[in-house]
Amino acid sequence: MKYLILILIPFISLGQVDVPEEYWLDDSNFEDKIKEHKAFGDDQSLPVVVEFWAKFNEVNCFAEWDQLKDATYYRVDIAKAPEAKKKYRVRMAPTIIIFKGGVKETVFKAGLDLELPANLKEIQEGINEANEASKF
Repeated sequence: MKYLILILIPFISLGQVDVPEEYWLDDSNFEDKIKEHKAFGDDQSLPVVVEFWAKFNEVNCFAEWDQLKDATYYRVDIAKAPEAKKKYRVRMAPTIIIFKGGVKETVFKAGLDLELPANLKEIQEGINEANEASKF
């Protein structure tokens, strides 16, 4: 049994992707970060992609976060952000919400299987739509 666990450990950790500390949010900085402007004005702000994450389901996290373009990514441990979890009605993890100017634009929610129902392409399309909508 001990050898079986040693063999499975590399496969269990494949789903989890380390996210640097500066990309983690909690209730103390959540609202400030989703409204943050990275450029000179409202029309130049980037969408903010927030992944609500849970330790018990880290194997199903969004692993391709570093491949997102024209957006800022953050991850939120739902245990450390109960107010944000409640405000945005996050019931399952992972849940990804795309914000533009602090306004919720697109939501991708895990189902009962606890798997994210969107891939990198679909999330990038949500980001692109948020960027296009803000041009008008």
